[in-house]
Amino acid sequence: MDTSAFLYHLTTKPNYSGQITHIEHIPPCEANCAELDKPLTSGLQNCLNEHRLLPLYTHQAEAVNDAQRGKNVMVATSSASGKTLCYNIAVLEAILTEKSSRALYLFPTKALAQDQLRGLRELFCPSLFKQDDFDTFDGDTPQVERAEIRKRARVILTNPDMLHIGILPNHQAWSGLLRHLRYVVVDETHTYRGVFGSHVACILRRLRRLCNLYGSNPQFICCSATIANPGEHAERLVGLPFVVVDNDGSPHGGKDFVFWNPPLIDEARSVRRSANSEATSLFTELVSRNIRCLTFARSRRLTELIYTYSRQRLAEANPVLAKRIKAYRAGYLPQERRQIEQELFAGELLGVVATTALELGIDIGDLEATVLTGYPGSIASTWQQAGRSGRGRDGSLSFLIALDNPLDQYLVRHPDSFFHKSVENTLVNPTNPYILRAHLLCAAWELPLTSDDEKFFGPTSNEERAELEMQGILRERIRKWYLSPVIAYPAQSISIRSTCGESFALIDASTGSLLETVEASVAFFQIHTGAIYLHQGESYLVTELDLTGRTAYGVPTTATYYTQAKDITDLHIVRVTHTKSCGQVKVYLGEVEVTTTVVGFRKKAQFTEEVIGEESLDLPPQHFPTVALWFDLPPEAVARLVKEQLDFAGGLHAVEHAAIAILPLFALCDRNDIGGVSIPFHPDTGRAQVFIYDAYPGGIGIAEKGFDIIEELWQATLRAITDCPCQEGCPSCIQSPKCGNNNKPLDKKAAQVLLEGLLSH
Repeated sequence: MDTSAFLYHLTTKPNYSGQITHIEHIPPCEANCAELDKPLTSGLQNCLNEHRLLPLYTHQAEAVNDAQRGKNVMVATSSASGKTLCYNIAVLEAILTEKSSRALYLFPTKALAQDQLRGLRELFCPSLFKQDDFDTFDGDTPQVERAEIRKRARVILTNPDMLHIGILPNHQAWSGLLRHLRYVVVDETHTYRGVFGSHVACILRRLRRLCNLYGSNPQFICCSATIANPGEHAERLVGLPFVVVDNDGSPHGGKDFVFWNPPLIDEARSVRRSANSEATSLFTELVSRNIRCLTFARSRRLTELIYTYSRQRLAEANPVLAKRIKAYRAGYLPQERRQIEQELFAGELLGVVATTALELGIDIGDLEATVLTGYPGSIASTWQQAGRSGRGRDGSLSFLIALDNPLDQYLVRHPDSFFHKSVENTLVNPTNPYILRAHLLCAAWELPLTSDDEKFFGPTSNEERAELEMQGILRERIRKWYLSPVIAYPAQSISIRSTCGESFALIDASTGSLLETVEASVAFFQIHTGAIYLHQGESYLVTELDLTGRTAYGVPTTATYYTQAKDITDLHIVRVTHTKSCGQVKVYLGEVEVTTTVVGFRKKAQFTEEVIGEESLDLPPQHFPTVALWFDLPPEAVARLVKEQLDFAGGLHAVEHAAIAILPLFALCDRNDIGGVSIPFHPDTGRAQVFIYDAYPGGIGIAEKGFDIIEELWQATLRAITDCPCQEGCPSCIQSPKCGNNNKPLDKKAAQVLLEGLLSH
């Protein structure tokens, strides 16, 4: 596509108000190829030649060579660089030459596994393999087919959820696979981060433990989008040493990457035009000019809204085009999603509005443009979404529309922080005691624990096992630890998408049907009495929350407001683990206990954000231990606040909000993964403190990362506040959408003074 012509066209539109803040011209690059050290079997070589997959790019050849030398391999290259071939060649060569060998492929979603199955069969069947040599095994697999798949499939494609709950606990039925398991492939490895990644790390250790039982020692091949710590991440995820392949040899067409900031409509309050409205405009302009495109939205509800607005706008101008766009998100039936994928791949659709469900490598053909409604939360995910366009050698276009929050606004004002900064570290913590204990119970169900299991689960596993024994959940007999008879099938009660296996059921009171389950950690915030809860685009008013029965009841509603919980958070320091000096102040890292009480909620109008009512709630406090960083305040800066009659508490509060919003720039996490407390006098220290903590029991490594880069965090936070054009503070700098105190008190100038003092050395 002619990207320059399209961008010029946008600037001539009546509603253009200088939204383009930066255009990054990413030049095309040519392919770099290499040969394998050892020739492939003739059948596989001919098959690859026939499909024009040779010669191999340098990273593909390097990955296959390393795998054939017996090494565990982490491939970390750009989107659409042919990573799939890195593991398929190594795996299929082994299966062709070692007749009993088998392989297990893990994908984060069922859709991705189905897509990869289709690719395997199209490329390698029937010339080399039978169709049923490859098969998926997941929650959608019919019961009547499962035994046959276990018996005959040489390559099983599944997801971590099914491995955790269906395969490992029933390992006797899977003994044929485990005994002959030659390779384990873990694709889209960058998605395994935080709580989910920590659970997956423990599941992979359980898998290795059972392979050891059956006498196999599989190699691992991991593939990831570009991240800052690919080797470290793979080793933490699997628990084995890895070699890293990150020298990308694939060709790419050029791309123009545009940062687009909605125009201000109230400069004093820094209120901007809706990012969703801007996304609708860009999407419909692209479709109107027959440019095949994909627009990403942050939630199911916004996906449906942008699609609805776009369809209405296109219907007025060109009814034919209105039929060539669709929405795509989780919640749709699998067959609906497959159909949309196929229509997009075949060119029948010109555009799709999607959640991140289409971020991963599902093959949907060559798109010319992508629109990202809001920063996805990490540089890696941004490139992953933008990389859905321009997967061939032609030029492409990507837009990032900034939301009205500190991180998005920081990036559009400082594009170098995105384009010229290395991607983030991916964090997992398989030693998180809450996660590790849960998987030790699963492991004990699969095979009694022994002291030797430390080699799989790490040095802290014996301490956690002792804790479980003290609680009576594990029982020791002849130096083996067995699960107590009162615990049945522990995997079933453990949600690997959170640290808390317990959840609340949300019931549709009008029909008695189960709508969905909500994690206990967020239940008081989302399904308290009076809450408006969105389920598959429909609004429900929660009429009752039964704490004893862990059940909430809701009824469909047409309410034009949403609800936002109000909470009070207290923090107690349990133990300081690390300290360091930064100029005049000390920075601390340690174990803390957080107590959160949801005390009420606000009703806010959907489009104006106006508070139209407040109600109180009487809910019990929730306690959890975690890891936090905190820091002292420089005396000179505090004295300056007094002299200039600025609000000290408001300055602390503003620093806390802004720093939490900016921290995801350095750690691969979401703003909701982080909590904070600021207080002018903390009883545990006797002085003013700002705390930033992991919002998960036990911590997942975010606070540690913040502690390591604290001065960079202060600098970026100060720039975000200083560069914002508002006068008193706004959502683009110091206001937080999840503040339990209704963003009071806040003082923008005081926050600047404090941050300048912290950086004065």
